[in-house]
This record gives sequence, C-alpha cells and structure tokens, in this order.
Amino acid sequence: MVLIDPATRVLSEMARFQQGCEVNYFRTNHQWVLRMTEAKLKKHLDAAEKSPKEIAAAVSGLSEQILRYKPSPDKWCVLEILGHLADVEIIYGYRLRQMLADTKPVIAPLDQDAWARNLNYLDSPPSELVAFYGLARHHNLRLLRSLKPSDLSKPAFHPEMQREVTVGELVERMGGHGAAHLQQIEKLKALASR
Repeated sequence: MVLIDPATRVLSEMARFQQGCEVNYFRTNHQWVLRMTEAKLKKHLDAAEKSPKEIAAAVSGLSEQILRYKPSPDKWCVLEILGHLADVEIIYGYRLRQMLADTKPVIAPLDQDAWARNLNYLDSPPSELVAFYGLARHHNLRLLRSLKPSDLSKPAFHPEMQREVTVGELVERMGGHGAAHLQQIEKLKALASR
C-alpha cells in the first residue's frame, strides 16, 4: 500500500483513467492509499528489468549522426538520453536506499537538463552508458525483489512535489521510465533517418 494525499490522488486517477489504466485506491485514516498487489509489483519489476535490454537493442549499431541528432537545441539526442538513463538509475538507487534505511529522508531535487548539459553525456561512449544503466538497474532490482510488502509504503519527502513519495511509487515510476525513453529514442531514430 502506498499513501497518497487527496490532491495527488485526484490527479493520478485522472491520468490513469486517461491512459486506460485501472485505478485502485481506498481511503483510510483520512488518507488515500494506492493498492500495489503482488501482481502489479511483479509487472513493474519485470518492466524495469527488460528496459535495459530493449534500450541496448534500440541503440546497437547507431551511427554518430543518429546518436547526436537533436530535433531542436532544447531537446535531447539519443546519447543524452542514454546518459540520463545511466545517471537516473544512480538516483533511483540512492532514493530507494534512503527510503528503506533512513528516518524521515528528504529527496534531493534533480535538474535533469542541467545534468545533461554539465556532465559530459556527449563525450561518453554509448556502450558504456548502456552497460552502466543495465548493471545499476540489475543491482536496484536485486534489492527491490527482496522487499517485504510493508516496505512499499516507506516514504521520503519530495520537495519538488511538496509531499511524501513512497517506495511503491518509485517502483511504479522505474517500471515505466525506460519504456518512455525507448519511445523517445525510436522517434529520434525515425526523425534522424529522414
């Protein structure tokens, strides 16, 4: 179970409904709780596990021209997406460990565009970024697969969201993060090949 504040519940329900997803909340002690069944947890973890392999297959053998193609100066190229995936996996791992081990943790905000600009993503070999993403994801999944159901409700305060987020919410986000960037990579490949 994941605790959800009422405003977030409404926004989350609307987004899930628009995407055709099942909405499964119940109210307890004046808070809304998102039910994460074992089947849903497995689904998110399985999606998170296959993502590095799908990303690796999607970028294998791409030319430098396609890896660096940007549809506009403020958009990321494939290489920047790979750097982002590698670095965000570090963030996911750190946040998970904070939530599971610390008392009243606070998540540090992240400016992903500043990271892409300032952390030399464009100088990194794509094979290294993909390999690191896969290894870090594997390490995080080993931890997640060892959790007890009660661990999913362990929270941390997220200053950008102005609320607590839980391990369960982070797991759900991890499950869809790579797939969203895979779609982005496929669109960039198509645009760059025109």
